[in-house]
Amino acid sequence: MECFSLPGGRLLVVAEGDITRARVDAIVNAANSLMIMGGGVAGAIKRAGGREIEEEAMRHAPVPVGEAIATTAGRLPARYVIHAPTMERPAMRIPLENAVKATRAALRKAVELGVESVALPAMGAGVGGLGVREVARAMARVARDEGPRLVVLVAYGEGAYREMVEGVREALGDPTGCPADLRVFQ
Repeated sequence: MECFSLPGGRLLVVAEGDITRARVDAIVNAANSLMIMGGGVAGAIKRAGGREIEEEAMRHAPVPVGEAIATTAGRLPARYVIHAPTMERPAMRIPLENAVKATRAALRKAVELGVESVALPAMGAGVGGLGVREVARAMARVARDEGPRLVVLVAYGEGAYREMVEGVREALGDPTGCPADLRVFQ
């Protein structure tokens, strides 16, 4: 786990693990506009939290890229799932700008919900076709400007974690150290 200071006493954390087990107020689903939660992070959220998350999200569809909605989190430890589309339909390749818009929408929704902490996956990596490092760099730049007190970027796997840390370093500089009592996963 690496921690980076953000303006206003806020903190950005890069952690390796399963986002569905993150001990935060809200987790983010890198969604599609139709709110179909099939594979990748969305599928993992639906499997761990329950079908009701997808059913609730689909009642808001279509949600354009650049906007976000929140649902309950079912059986997840988080209170909310924030669904921020990076693509219009499932499994589309996307430009980096979509990941930036989705990250901004997710962080704004977290602030609107009044949460203290939010965890995000590498928005647009995986099926979106973007590289983890470039996505992490862009996401860190967005988080520098807005978001709740604690923003956690969650990498799935050691290779993705290394790429994510490098991308965040490129955007924010060297890590500042983590608070001793900070625990991201159960």
